[in-house]
Amino acid sequence: MSKRKLVACLACRNKGTRLYGKPLQNLDIEKRFTVIDYMITAIKGYNEVGDIVLAISNGVDNLPFIDVAKAHGVKYIIGDEDDVLKRLIDACEFSGGTDIFRATTESPFTFYEMIQNAWEQHLKTDADLTALDNLPDGAGFEITKLSAYKKAWDRGNERHRSELCSLYIRENKSDFRINFVEFEKRYRRMDIRLTIDYPEDLILCRAVYHNFKDKAPFIPLKDIISFLDNNPSVKAICEPFVEEGLKTMYL
Repeated sequence: MSKRKLVACLACRNKGTRLYGKPLQNLDIEKRFTVIDYMITAIKGYNEVGDIVLAISNGVDNLPFIDVAKAHGVKYIIGDEDDVLKRLIDACEFSGGTDIFRATTESPFTFYEMIQNAWEQHLKTDADLTALDNLPDGAGFEITKLSAYKKAWDRGNERHRSELCSLYIRENKSDFRINFVEFEKRYRRMDIRLTIDYPEDLILCRAVYHNFKDKAPFIPLKDIISFLDNNPSVKAICEPFVEEGLKTMYL
């Protein structure tokens, strides 16, 4: 069997009715250090990830992501705005990858410290999809075989090819091998929201970043959870959006 290559394929676009340009919002306003800057810098710290490719949506609004890719020395491709699944497939193929690391680009505080464990399990179980579920919204990620994404694209419909990238696989579990990564109970905090969709989300994520700036971009998830538990007024900022976010959290 040929050597496997895990590629972080990050879908990027600036469209958003509630908050425009979420990946390019600053976590550090003074240094102009954005959400996508944080993610790329963090992922570069893990040897399991062989490459990073920005899967950029077409359209002039998204041209700034090309500058981001060049600034960080990572690859990029440009594709259809609505067919996010195809963009991820194209990004992985462009880099010669066999498997895709997917985290949403409006969620800086992914559970990065689990990448090695997840990748090892993914290979050991020969999974089509390895997922971390029941984490704070925005902290989870998925590792998926390129071949599984291709099958999902071929067999699925327009809805399955949208940003709900793993929807077809999760709806057709009998056709795929799915592995769910286990982790300590303290991380199972569905009441916490760490993704950015509303201005309030950005306020919370900026508060987290500034409290742990010295650890960035490797802020442990356990520290973030403790910070929000000890600062209920900060945690409460996003509580009105928690239930809504859970509806598509793992898709």
